[in-house]
Amino acid sequence: MSNIKLFEIKQIRSVWNEIEQKWYFAIIDVIEILTESQNPRRYWSDLKRKLSTEGFSQLYEIIVQLKMISTDGKKYSTDCANAKGLLRIIQSIPSPKAEPFKQWLAQVGSDRLDEIENPELATQRTRELYKLKGYPEDWIEKRMRSIVIREELTEEWKNRGVKEHLEYAILTAEISKATFGLTPKEYKQLKGLKSQNLRDHMTDLELIFSMLGEASTTKVTRAKNAKGFIENKKAAKIGGKIAGNALKELEKESGEKVITSENYLPESKKISKLNK
Repeated sequence: MSNIKLFEIKQIRSVWNEIEQKWYFAIIDVIEILTESQNPRRYWSDLKRKLSTEGFSQLYEIIVQLKMISTDGKKYSTDCANAKGLLRIIQSIPSPKAEPFKQWLAQVGSDRLDEIENPELATQRTRELYKLKGYPEDWIEKRMRSIVIREELTEEWKNRGVKEHLEYAILTAEISKATFGLTPKEYKQLKGLKSQNLRDHMTDLELIFSMLGEASTTKVTRAKNAKGFIENKKAAKIGGKIAGNALKELEKESGEKVITSENYLPESKKISKLNK
């Protein structure tokens, strides 16, 4: 499970390892936060050499390379470490933020273990994070519902022989094209987004039609008892078309476009909310 963690207002890419029951964090993101370096990659490269010369022989044992989404929206192999490994690296970085970061790191790990015991906590924390970013309650309700609908659909795909990641992405693109006339990638380009989550920048109506497309696909998939990728792709197109027809009808009657290039909550607004 991939995720984004916030330290103050900075994002840290992370991956949860189910086997080890530990978070792995992108080291370069941590370096950037603690050092405020203009070139965190060079800083990290220099630091690795320095630690090696100082006799830290276990350095490369605590570093693992995991695929992480970069600012260009693509996944690249990225140096990562779990909390214990990060703490060892942090000790070598002179920064006034080191101690607060250590406390944050401990809390993140504790929160995740709590969520495993009580899944409702994950939902509560997601709501709190959206509130912190400045989203209104009515939007948050729609966003949380969209998450449930998405999970229901992906669970259906999983049970029907669809392969995760690539095939999920293709089916999602089919629903989006039939609903909005745009693939998720094209939609993000329209809104000027890179690695950000598209749905976090959708308006109320955009979210509603996104949910309708996926909920309709789930319904059609079950009705047709779709098996495998090809049959589920056909169901995805039908489900998306149902939402797309409803969208066109609304635009016709209202005289207004549903799809917008604007971000629902601009970055500047997020930061101002977080700083209050």
